Amino acid sequence: MKDNQLVLLSKAFAVNIIAICDSLKDRKQAVAIVNQLLRSGTSIGANIHEANYASSKADFINKFQIALKECYETEYWLDVFMKANILEETEYTDLFAKCSKIRKLLISSITTAKKNS
Repeated sequence: MKDNQLVLLSKAFAVNIIAICDSLKDRKQAVAIVNQLLRSGTSIGANIHEANYASSKADFINKFQIALKECYETEYWLDVFMKANILEETEYTDLFAKCSKIRKLLISSITTAKKNS
């Protein structure tokens, strides 16, 4: 059940990230970091989706760990965007909360998968 929730949450999060990055594409001072946020924020869901087709339990765990690393990177970029006044506080709070929820679910899933290995 958690895995399906992760797929849905991460896909919705990726759509949110794409929309934010699209709205910021004309801000010259943010072009490079917009690309970083776009890449890390959309990679979370791609790795979660890929984990569902893993060839082994170790491969599954590895894909989730990559997704977790991307969550941490996305949280970093969101924090930078907030501190640089590129994101509104409400946008930041919403995106950070969604990313944190995905991160917590990933940690729980990785812990469970490792126990069951």
